[in-house]
Amino acid sequence: MPRVIDLEDQSSCSLAECADALAANSFDPMNEESLHHGAGWLRRLGNNATFLGDILVRNLAHRYREDADGQSYGPQSLILSDHRGNCFLRANIWPGAEDHVLLASGRSPFLYDMPHDHNFHFLTLGYFGPGYWSDYYEYEYAEVAGYRGEPVRLKPMGRQRLEEGKLMLYRAHRDVHRQLPADALSVSINIMHANPALGWLDQYRFDIEGGTLGAIISHGSTDAFLRVAVAMGDDESLELAESFAASHPSDRMRLTASDALASRFTDAAERDAFWAKMEHSGSRMVAAEATARRAALA
Repeated sequence: MPRVIDLEDQSSCSLAECADALAANSFDPMNEESLHHGAGWLRRLGNNATFLGDILVRNLAHRYREDADGQSYGPQSLILSDHRGNCFLRANIWPGAEDHVLLASGRSPFLYDMPHDHNFHFLTLGYFGPGYWSDYYEYEYAEVAGYRGEPVRLKPMGRQRLEEGKLMLYRAHRDVHRQLPADALSVSINIMHANPALGWLDQYRFDIEGGTLGAIISHGSTDAFLRVAVAMGDDESLELAESFAASHPSDRMRLTASDALASRFTDAAERDAFWAKMEHSGSRMVAAEATARRAALA
């Protein structure tokens, strides 16, 4: 399960001070000294009980008419700092089980009840409220090819809550959690580890009851661009898709290219013949998905 980091520090800092300190010392969560440095600054930021509310009030009052100093917003996540070096700061809002927004929109927009891993490391701190619950599991990423329905050894690690002040390191491709709603509105703040390779590292959804991999959930813009290019149908895009399907280093991109090429066949027999060829692609993931697509055609 995520590593709990016990770190006592009563001092506090501003958001700018935290972001500057992280930028000055490249954040590497796999290096103990760097991890301790990042955890210390996240703890100090968490001790500042007003910084996040001040940001929200300021930006609501200005109705986004001014620069937000690198901050951007979604329905749940607030990006608090620019991507500097190899990390950035984020806040996440977790509605409680009885909150209107959860009752109105359902649980899935907040990833509640969806067991998943992460393709990046991140430090997280319970900042406000009782915190969300998680059922935790661990698995061995190197054992997984990445196709839907693939058996996965998921080791149960129990249920815990990210309560206020709790500091944890989520480990990429190791920790799996099924999040459950907080008992009341809660907020966490994170240091997100980021590097250019993350777009090619897969993130998975799991079927806990079945002990299988549910799907890849980390599709990026490159996947969409390739599908659009092939659908438009010029020779250059088809050649690129064929090259990607045959030998791209990412199995996910090989499958995306294969799906794009297969979509051009209107005849079921032609499509079946294409997937029969991809069963011998040399990729375990693509081969398994090709078999599943042939079964669906049948």
